[in-house]
Amino acid sequence: MPEILFSHDPAKPMAEQSVPGHNRWHPDIPAAATARSGQEFRVECREWTDGQIGDNDSANDVRDVDLNRCHMLSGPIAVEGAEPGDLLVVDLLDLGPIPQQNGPTCGQGWGYSGIFAKINGGGFLTDYYPDAYKAIWDFHGGETTSRHIPGVRFTGISHPGLMGVAPSPGLLARWNDRERALIATDPDRVPPLALPPLADQTLAGRADSAAAARVAADGARTVPPRENGGNHDIKNFTRGSRVFYPVHVPGAMLSMGDLHFSQGDGEINFCGAIEMAGFMDLRVEVIKNGMATYGVHNNPVFIPGRSEPRYSEWLSFIGISVDHRDDTNAYMDATLAYRNACLNAIEYLKKWGYTGEQAYLILGTAPIEGRISGVVDIPNACCSLYLPTEIFDQDIRPGRGGPVPTDRGQVCVTS
Repeated sequence: MPEILFSHDPAKPMAEQSVPGHNRWHPDIPAAATARSGQEFRVECREWTDGQIGDNDSANDVRDVDLNRCHMLSGPIAVEGAEPGDLLVVDLLDLGPIPQQNGPTCGQGWGYSGIFAKINGGGFLTDYYPDAYKAIWDFHGGETTSRHIPGVRFTGISHPGLMGVAPSPGLLARWNDRERALIATDPDRVPPLALPPLADQTLAGRADSAAAARVAADGARTVPPRENGGNHDIKNFTRGSRVFYPVHVPGAMLSMGDLHFSQGDGEINFCGAIEMAGFMDLRVEVIKNGMATYGVHNNPVFIPGRSEPRYSEWLSFIGISVDHRDDTNAYMDATLAYRNACLNAIEYLKKWGYTGEQAYLILGTAPIEGRISGVVDIPNACCSLYLPTEIFDQDIRPGRGGPVPTDRGQVCVTS
């Protein structure tokens, strides 16, 4: 097993770990450990909400989750020799849930997915599903099932939802300026257009009091992806992947967390992946002056791994950029088109006995393929969603007999 550079006690919140991680992006968060270029090492990660979600049959914990604490990240890991202008090469050698089985901690044989309430961030379909829901998923090697969504079993593509490097002071200021400007265009929107820096629940790792105060005042929230990587939620960023991060500060300061057992393209529930605590085995290298050499400035570049489930039968759903609620047309809106593809898939699955919430969570967790199929045919962008039919315990493809609905209960709801 590789050397553990960042360890994790499942029984303790991140702030009480022997070496705490962090939950904001800021250049003043000091390194928790140091790696050599070419070194292989292991990092252990907490579940992203810091243990707020339990293995139970209520969605109250999803409804009441304190997002000010999220995401809990392991690191930063300083890489010797990395300087601004370089590229940091990170190989994802292996990852998975916490090895112990049948424990109380998320990742010990189980994970969860959820639909966030609209007032607490919502999800891709929050106007259609504004309340909080949850499903617990049990791990069986590489496969997973849920007592809350019976009749479904699939192989996951485990991956880190979030990994990235620290921003420079200038880059951090650009993030805050542009996101505050976006919020100002509609400051009362629910859910908000973005999340500004927030001192409440800020965790700054091993920072001293002066640095921690700066992190609390200006540290960027970890919800969106940005130029440093961050919360990219790419399902094929799995074992065997290699990513190239632009380096903005000395040491690069690599951090990671938000591990997913499985996820569909888009993580459409916001908490749509099967969330877990777990481990990552990594190798790092440095390409000197790599940003200029390869023209990689604004965002990372990565090579996907070859590990993925092999499904051969798919049912594809199409969406176009029309809001069918009032029959209005948008111009080349791929987001609206993909939303309609998701809604069309949900309506189809409801004919087989799944509730809308169950179908929504299936699309967020199963390894669906989401694609932009056309952005040239004015005025309608076209997106498609590929749903693997082999994950179901019955043939859901259209046929002469029509759908056979089965009562499959419901996911966890709030009380």
